Amino acid sequence: MPVITEIEDLKRLYKRRVPKMFYDYTESGSWTEQTFRENSSDFDLIRLRQRVAVDMDGRTTASTMAGHDVSMPVALAPVGMTGMQHADGEILAAQAAEAFGVPYTLSTMSICSIEDVAEHTSRPFWFQLYVMRDQDYLERVIQRAKDAGCSALVLTLDLQILGQRHKDLKNGLSAPPKLTMGTVADLSWRWAWGMGMLRTKRRAFGNIVGHVKGVENAGSLMAWTAEQFDPRLDWEKVRKIKEMWGGNLILKGILDAEDARRAADVGCDAIIVSNHGGRQLDGALSSIRVLPDIVEAVGDRVEIHLDSGIRSGQDVLKALAMGARGVHVGRAYIYGLGAMGKSGVTRALEIIHRELDISMALCGYRDVKDLDRTALLTGPEFDRYRTRSEVSPATG
Repeated sequence: MPVITEIEDLKRLYKRRVPKMFYDYTESGSWTEQTFRENSSDFDLIRLRQRVAVDMDGRTTASTMAGHDVSMPVALAPVGMTGMQHADGEILAAQAAEAFGVPYTLSTMSICSIEDVAEHTSRPFWFQLYVMRDQDYLERVIQRAKDAGCSALVLTLDLQILGQRHKDLKNGLSAPPKLTMGTVADLSWRWAWGMGMLRTKRRAFGNIVGHVKGVENAGSLMAWTAEQFDPRLDWEKVRKIKEMWGGNLILKGILDAEDARRAADVGCDAIIVSNHGGRQLDGALSSIRVLPDIVEAVGDRVEIHLDSGIRSGQDVLKALAMGARGVHVGRAYIYGLGAMGKSGVTRALEIIHRELDISMALCGYRDVKDLDRTALLTGPEFDRYRTRSEVSPATG
């Protein structure tokens, strides 16, 4: 086993151990992948301000996210098909997050069901919701999340229409994978992954199969899913879902100051500044680029989180210093899961925490909640895409 000191080490192991279609599913974006790349590279345009002769004893990264105490302001983001990256992946990731003291968010498109994860964890997790046309399914899945004790609903707003992801189409992405000559050849090199999948009963979308009439196999599932994402989702439907849920509501996919104002008007508990990891609108700005405008627009009205592009503890620090209360990591923990299972998720969190703690100290901060823009140095190259436009407050 190589010495693992950074997230990139886990990524290299992950690439060797997980089938190509699932590696590509994680490590890709839509169209030209410009936004996917800039989600990470734009963090490199931000520099840190080093300070010295500051008492660094008794440092803390403890904070809160959407009213929940956390050991550091990092949540595991919802990632579809996590259980295809490693057998029982959602359960293992949720257990690792629970032990570390950070929130775990289960995707609607998970392999392990809401009930599976609830049965194998002892603390509440968050549930991410895609709005489907099937109203009966929508109401029942929300009730299932309530029954499982989920402590927040993360409503995704930026996937009404699926962005084109070339690699997924070319790979024939499915869960479980279709056995073509190409996939059989690829799987023959991933024997550990295959043995894990043979030992588990969880190989399809657990929140859908058996919960929708007529969806009993991969073929009927893919047909149902392809036509179910609801393009009619609007702010009125968001309000109705908030009423239906009745608990903590986090709105994911905000990338514009005016939309952030509308989200605050709805009365959500938090918003996640996110472009879906660069997997939807290619050519959109990175999340970290738009964060300052959104903080300026609604920072005193709603709690702001950031998603997309986080690969290190320094990225976490930069987002927090720019005004986010917390961040959500997806690919970083998936690398760990695919590489080493539950221990890999734990290792990813340990790496991020250590980098955050050390960098915070070298910037002169003892408490993560005190981070602000004075910790950062930015120039015209980072700021040039800020809109600075006057947008009237939303009335809807």
